[in-house]
Amino acid sequence: MINKIDKNQERQVRHKRVRRKISGTTERPRLCVYRSLSQIYAQIIDDTKGTTIVSASTIESDIQKLCKGKSKSEQAKIVGQEIAKRALKKKISEVVFDRGGYIYIGRVQALADGAREAGLKF
Repeated sequence: MINKIDKNQERQVRHKRVRRKISGTTERPRLCVYRSLSQIYAQIIDDTKGTTIVSASTIESDIQKLCKGKSKSEQAKIVGQEIAKRALKKKISEVVFDRGGYIYIGRVQALADGAREAGLKF
């Protein structure tokens, strides 16, 4: 019998492997991306303190209003722009990008491009 490959489990293995090398500091926190089938989430995390500084996702009501009638990639770009705005308000301009084990294409790339356009550097 052929076993089906669990893509999410493989993604988690990739994410753990990358997280051994990448961590967010107070000066340069980590921008972490999680993508489900219908939503996308982004957090800026200070790993030295173990706290989330800023977060944004498509489930928030103010972002949902902006995302209405748009494709998933366009929604991801909006989330990237919003997280960058919130980070800049907290005086965070540079981050380390953690793509969460996902391939840098599609929604993950759109989120990163949106954050860069809004002023985050990584």
